[in-house]
Amino acid sequence: MSREAKVLMLYTGGTIGMILQENGSYHPFSLENLMRQIPEISQFDCSIDTDSFDDPIDSSNMLPEHWQRIALRIKEDYGLYDAFLILHGSDTMAYTSSALSFMLGNLSKPVILTGSQLPIGIPRSDARENILSSLEIALARNDEGGPLVPEVAVYFEYDLYRGNRVQKVSAEDFEAFQSPNYPKLAEAGVSIKYNRNYIARAKAGALQVKLDLDPRVGIIHCFPGMTAELVLPQILNPQVQALIIRSFGAGNAPSQNWLIEALAQVCLSGTPVINVSQCSAGTVEMTKYEAGRKYHEIGLIGAADMTFEAALCKTMFLLGQNLKGEEFKLAFCENLKGEVSI
Repeated sequence: MSREAKVLMLYTGGTIGMILQENGSYHPFSLENLMRQIPEISQFDCSIDTDSFDDPIDSSNMLPEHWQRIALRIKEDYGLYDAFLILHGSDTMAYTSSALSFMLGNLSKPVILTGSQLPIGIPRSDARENILSSLEIALARNDEGGPLVPEVAVYFEYDLYRGNRVQKVSAEDFEAFQSPNYPKLAEAGVSIKYNRNYIARAKAGALQVKLDLDPRVGIIHCFPGMTAELVLPQILNPQVQALIIRSFGAGNAPSQNWLIEALAQVCLSGTPVINVSQCSAGTVEMTKYEAGRKYHEIGLIGAADMTFEAALCKTMFLLGQNLKGEEFKLAFCENLKGEVSI
């Protein structure tokens, strides 16, 4: 007789567990309030342990130290549970899911993040379905009896996405997330249909958790009319350990000499400069147009079809491993956790 599956449900905060205050704004409430709203959860054939951040937060206040707390908790309790369900605010969920995907090495169990657009106590809330379907996915088994989704994933409004391929695209719609460059892992209807060819395989060996992250990453968002007076201090800031350029289209950026020369100086110093497109869909191809080729020639690293969230978290992760220069570039261009198409 097989043992009962065990799931850890960790509430970090976010809309899913909030209540409406007298001033008309939402504020994180408690895990107890959340669980009282879902009596159906008792129908699952599993044991569920729940825990919460001591002070649940709006996900706008999520920091790398919170990612470290989540990863460390998974590490400490990895042998006790078959799956982990992270209840999280939607605003920064794509950052957290991306970061966890890099931090949790040799993952062989589901780590599913979900949240909601409306608090669970509101009649039309999407919270109940998101939690119940996430739990069903976390417990799903493959033909060999192992977990069907042994990776970091995001479930929202009937769709399951790879955690480092997802972006929040709407503040209003229940369908708040999209995965522009990678297929959905599953779609929930009367039954849940899994796209098994796109789901990661469970990794062999012991879980390897790497907690070190370096958030000293500068972000330059290209726009028509950007000036040297405002942009150069950011590019040449000596505190910056890596720089991300949010370029146009296929990796194109303005051709002003001051911008090219400043970025060339940064590249020559050994500081990684990464080119991420402002477009959600598609890929960075710096050699496709002259406006991008110049940046390829001075040493910018193309992010290919990574989301901005994944590229940023991957950069923090690699810096945290003390990778520099060519070693950083090789690791960044490698497909580490399914975050990029190669």
